[in-house]
Amino acid sequence: MTKTKTKSTKPKRNLRSSQAASPSPRAPRPAPPGSLYLVGTPIGNLEDITLRALRVLREADLVACEDTRQTRKLLDRYEISEPVVSYHEHNEWTRAPELIVRLEEGATVALVSDAGMPLISDPGYRLVALAVRHHIPVVPVPGPAAFVAALIASGLPLDRFFFQGFLPSKRAARSKVLKELQCVPNTLIFYEAPHRIQETLAEMRNILGDREAVMARELTKVHEEFLRGRLSALFTRLENSPVRGEITLLIAPLGEEPARLPGRELSLAGQVAQLMDETDAGEKEAVKQVARERGLRRSDAYRQWQAEKGTVRRKPLPR
Repeated sequence: MTKTKTKSTKPKRNLRSSQAASPSPRAPRPAPPGSLYLVGTPIGNLEDITLRALRVLREADLVACEDTRQTRKLLDRYEISEPVVSYHEHNEWTRAPELIVRLEEGATVALVSDAGMPLISDPGYRLVALAVRHHIPVVPVPGPAAFVAALIASGLPLDRFFFQGFLPSKRAARSKVLKELQCVPNTLIFYEAPHRIQETLAEMRNILGDREAVMARELTKVHEEFLRGRLSALFTRLENSPVRGEITLLIAPLGEEPARLPGRELSLAGQVAQLMDETDAGEKEAVKQVARERGLRRSDAYRQWQAEKGTVRRKPLPR
């Protein structure tokens, strides 16, 4: 006689609803920690943002940023309406613990800077350090960085480089840092403000020597510009025509300068005079060609030529 199995009438346990069930009020279960996303944002051109970054910003419960007005421009451009909260160098010590509490309650927080990657010469270190200490997941979402963009387009050696960022504002402290960098055998990278760039160039020339350098400004913006030449030449260029906008300054390694165009070891006036002697080019044509080779605007090159031409001697004409 065979036994027939009867189907159990006991209701199946719903695992999903069981897991989601609220715990007893007497023993509350803490909410699972959220994640802290470090999101790269454009350094100028608002199109330079990844699809992943946009998704993270849309899904975040809160966006922490340096300047809420600046970040709101980016969020509005892509129709992202998540709430924002300020996080900058002046409130970092108090804001970081507040955000850790939100993260431990299960919120997802996206940290952004005004431009580029958070923490790179920008606030964020204290928040990340606290998140790591509290075992909160920290997730990088890569994006643009001004010094990387400047480095790859500079023409300077990039197999080894040293990123310093902003130098100290006080002269004594700035000189101390530059002296420590004298023998570093790498391309040196700095950020500098336009109102202090001339003073910095002069100090670099005195301490590091008159090395080959590249000054990149307004990267990815309408007025993007690369100025190339020795530190002394860049100093002269800015004397005649001051610049505006954020600046990335790159200095060639000591004793390992990149190949230069013929005449680059000369001053601008010397190169113009040499070109006029060797090719019989007129003054305007020679200045135009030298400006093109040096990456200068023609008007700026002509002003520099007018200021320097009295210091060079041209070959005497044959009798």
